[in-house]
Amino acid sequence: MTMEHHDVIIIGAGLSGIGTACHLARECPGQSYLILERRQAVGGTWDLFRYPGIRSDSDMFSFGYAFRPWNALQTLADGPAIRQYISDTAKEHGVSPHIRFGQETQDADWDSATQRWTVTTRDNQGEEQKFSCRFLISCTGYYDHKQGHLPNFPGVDSFKGRCIHPQQWPEDLDYRGKRVVVIGSGATAVTLVPAMAEDAAHITMLQRSPSYIMSVPAHDTLTSVLSHLMPKSWAYRLARRRNIAIQRWIYKAAKRWPEKTRRFLLKGVSNKLNDQSLMPHFTPRYMPWDQRLCAVPNGDLFTAINSGKASVVTDQIAAFTENGIRLASGQELEADIVITATGLQLQVLGGTKLTLDGAPCKINERMTYKGVLLEGVPNMAWIFGYTNAPWTLKADIAARYVCRLLNHLQATGLAVAQANDRGANRQSHSMMGTLESGYIQRANAVLPRQGAELPWQVLNAYEVDSAMLLEEPIEDEILELEPHQRGNPTPSHGSSKAVA
Repeated sequence: MTMEHHDVIIIGAGLSGIGTACHLARECPGQSYLILERRQAVGGTWDLFRYPGIRSDSDMFSFGYAFRPWNALQTLADGPAIRQYISDTAKEHGVSPHIRFGQETQDADWDSATQRWTVTTRDNQGEEQKFSCRFLISCTGYYDHKQGHLPNFPGVDSFKGRCIHPQQWPEDLDYRGKRVVVIGSGATAVTLVPAMAEDAAHITMLQRSPSYIMSVPAHDTLTSVLSHLMPKSWAYRLARRRNIAIQRWIYKAAKRWPEKTRRFLLKGVSNKLNDQSLMPHFTPRYMPWDQRLCAVPNGDLFTAINSGKASVVTDQIAAFTENGIRLASGQELEADIVITATGLQLQVLGGTKLTLDGAPCKINERMTYKGVLLEGVPNMAWIFGYTNAPWTLKADIAARYVCRLLNHLQATGLAVAQANDRGANRQSHSMMGTLESGYIQRANAVLPRQGAELPWQVLNAYEVDSAMLLEEPIEDEILELEPHQRGNPTPSHGSSKAVA
């Protein structure tokens, strides 16, 4: 069997994959690359999720790519706008022809003798294909695209209405005039409720416990004014820098002054609610940023509640009934449609089985070097964004680091980069262990480990990461660099080819 060979293979054509490919095209023009994407379109998360109101949960000025600023005034953009932004970016930077759609990665094996990865995919017809590369980059995010997390609800089979998970939203769902219950209190739930409230007979957000909800302006008025006083590109870049600084300040304030930040956030909710007796439903038991904050544009969730079209209930589910949900308190919520916004099912590398010379590589037993390279895994990076800030901030600088590394290998005539721990840095909890969110805790067994100190420690700190990834020298005492083994073919530098 012949294999198509490239210098770099990227798994995933979502926000991270397209961004990484753009950086490669911009910063490593001599490297040939291929993107393997299981779906039939770019976008990843933003192509998968199609539920009403789907939108970003971070402001778009900092959520967009640093090299291609978001050029609109909408603060939290909707799914179609984000998909278009990703697609336009891919076309603008010449990335689109490098994408192979309908290729689901099954496994990837590193061969030390040839210093290459062999990647096996399966297409929509079930046919296997093989590709090889010198460097592998995973841009698959951290959740299972095939299924979301669904608790085992007693009696769910007896429910006569429709029960839907947002990750598999049916195109034919007509909720006009229907009674809807949304189970959950996270970003998906607070998006669905106001989006569906106008057309539904009534919609109820049923939560086990409250989340922190922060109202943000739907449009950036300041940037709108500045764009008339200076070149628009300047205004948008200023907005990006401003919003990054604000987000970092809020996070740092939450960690340094948790009680004051808590009061600030709860005061914002109180100002939006007409009925103050509802405040217990928006008063979490945990401190700010122990879990992610939920952002709502112009307080649309509170507007829906104030209008009477939506309500919120905090209780435990005892069981589903034929006509709805019976709660632990004895109350029954009647429903025609139940939406289980119960979270994500986490998965690493998009489900790809990773092996090193045929031996299984257990990701959950390894750390990450600078949050980008996997401990003890040659010539592989995974682009993993922030959990306490816009994902793309970290994805951008991680991709730039990979480009620096690739250019360094080429300039020095070296072939392999592998990070190895010199001490005992591995800890028992995962790299995302600082968050108490249910989906994070469920994934402790599959995510890489946290390290005790840098560069093995994942800090989720943009300032520190930027300096570490973009300014520190590539070579250090941890990163081992190896020359080409005698007899191995030299890099292709710009063109793909078939190899036996």
